[in-house]
Amino acid sequence: MGSLSTDMIENNSAAFPVNPLDPEEFRRQGHMVIDFLADYYREVGKYPVRSQVEPGYLCKHVPESAPNQPESIETILKDVQSHIVPGLTHWQSPNYFAYFPSSGSTAGFLGEMLSTGFNIVGFNWMSSPAATELESIVMDWLGNMLKLPKSFLFSGGGGGVLQGTTCEAILCTLTAARDKMLHKIGRDQIGKLVVYGSDQTHCALQKAAQIAGIHPANFRAVQTFKSDSFGLSPMELKKQVEADVAAGLVPLFLCATVGTTSSTAVDFLPGLCKVAAEYGMWVHVDAAYAGSACICPEFRHFIDGVEDADSFSFNAHKWFFTTLDCCCLWVKNPNALVQALSTNPEYLKNKATESKQVVDYKDWQIALSRRFRSLKLWLVLRSYGVANLRNFLRSHVRMAKVFEGLISLDARFEVVVPRYFATVCFRLVYSSDEITGCNEDVDAVNNEINKRLLEMINVSGEIYMTHAVIGGIYVIRFAVGATLTEETHVRDAWKVVQHHANLLLSKLRD
Repeated sequence: MGSLSTDMIENNSAAFPVNPLDPEEFRRQGHMVIDFLADYYREVGKYPVRSQVEPGYLCKHVPESAPNQPESIETILKDVQSHIVPGLTHWQSPNYFAYFPSSGSTAGFLGEMLSTGFNIVGFNWMSSPAATELESIVMDWLGNMLKLPKSFLFSGGGGGVLQGTTCEAILCTLTAARDKMLHKIGRDQIGKLVVYGSDQTHCALQKAAQIAGIHPANFRAVQTFKSDSFGLSPMELKKQVEADVAAGLVPLFLCATVGTTSSTAVDFLPGLCKVAAEYGMWVHVDAAYAGSACICPEFRHFIDGVEDADSFSFNAHKWFFTTLDCCCLWVKNPNALVQALSTNPEYLKNKATESKQVVDYKDWQIALSRRFRSLKLWLVLRSYGVANLRNFLRSHVRMAKVFEGLISLDARFEVVVPRYFATVCFRLVYSSDEITGCNEDVDAVNNEINKRLLEMINVSGEIYMTHAVIGGIYVIRFAVGATLTEETHVRDAWKVVQHHANLLLSKLRD
C-alpha cells in the first residue's frame, strides 16, 4: 500500500479528478466498487470465516502517514483485497454461525447506497421532509406486520423511530422513563431509582443505566433458572421489587427480552407487565434478535403481552436483511421521549416545527444528526414483500432444526436449552465415567472441553461459532441467519464439529 513521494510537486495531479464529486468519475469508480463487492460475495464462502490475522498486522502494510498525492481507485482496491479482506471476519459468509446474524440483501445494500448518495442530515422535518415522512410510514407498515397494538403506531397516537442500535433505543426509553418519574418525585431523588432486567439481559441495559445516572447499586439483574428456560419469572421480579420498595427505593424501568443473547430465552411478558403496572414502572421489550421472526404468525405469540408495555424494539440489521445500522423502536407515548430529549435552539426554529403538524426525529434520539435509514428498510419491504420475508426467516429456522436433529443423533452431544428460533445452544458431554478420579466436578471439566473444542473449530476457519455461559454451563451457540447459508452449509458445519470433537476426544484419552 504505497505512498507517492512527498518531493513531487503538489500541483502535479492533472491526471486525477479535481472535483471530489464529479458525476462521471463517480459512475466509473462506483461500477468498480460494485464489481468488487459482487466478486467478494461470489467467493466469500471460500475465505476463513474468522479472520486469521494477529493483532497489529495492518501496521506492517500501511504507511505511517497519508499520501501527499492522490492514488487511483484501482490501486486502493488492490490494497483492500490484499490487506483489508484478510483482516475481516466474514459476517456474510454462508459458514458464519456466530453471535447473531447481520443478514444482508441486495435491496438493503442498494437502499444504503441511496441513503449515502443523498447524504442528507435529517434532524427535523424541514431538513428533508421525505426522510421524516418515509420513516413514519415505514414504521407503521412494519408495526402492522408485527401486529403491534395500534397504540404503538402513529395512526394510534404512538409512533416509531429508527435508531442506530438497541443500546440507543434502551437509553432513550430509560431516559424518558427517568425524567417522567423525577417529574413526580423530584429530581433530587434520582439516587432512589431502580432499573430491572434479568441475568440474561443484554449488557446494553446496564450501560444505559450508567449513562442515565442510575446509581450502580440500583441496577438489578434478577436471577433466572433452568426450570423457566432462563426466562425472567414474574414471581422473581416481584420479590426483588417488593424488597426494593421496602428499602425506600423507587422501581423505575424493566427491560424484558424476547430472544436473549446467550440462549434466545423469552421472558414472560404478560406476567412481567402486570408486576410493573403495580409499581408504575416503564416496560421496554427488547426483541433485538427475535423480533424479526414475529412477522410470522407462528412466532407472533412470543410477544403476546406487548400491549401492556411502553416501548418495543428490534434490530432490522440483525435478521431482517437490512444493513447495519437500523434498530426499530416504537413507543406509546412519543411526548415522553420528546420532553426528555428535545432542545430548541434558535437556528433550528422553523414554521413546520412550530405548527406541531410534523415529527422532528432529533427529539426522539440521542444525537442531533441522523441518516436516511428508512430508505433501506423501505427497499427491503418493497423488493421482497411480506410473504417472501416470512419464508426467508422460516428457512433459517428450518435449517436450525436440521442442525438440532443432527445433534440428537450423536449421543456425545446435547442441546442445553430449548431452541425457539434459529439458534441452537449445544455442548459436547464428556461422560462422568471418563472423568473418574478427576478432582474437578463434571460440569467444570466439560466447560473446559467445550471451550477447547470451540477454539479448535474457529481456528480452522471452516466455520465460526461463539459461546455463552448459561446457568454455569459453557455452551456453543450455532446461529443460522446469514443470507447465503443453505442446508448443505449446515450439514457440512456439523461434520466440522464432529471432526474436531473426534480429534479432541482422541487427545484426551491418550
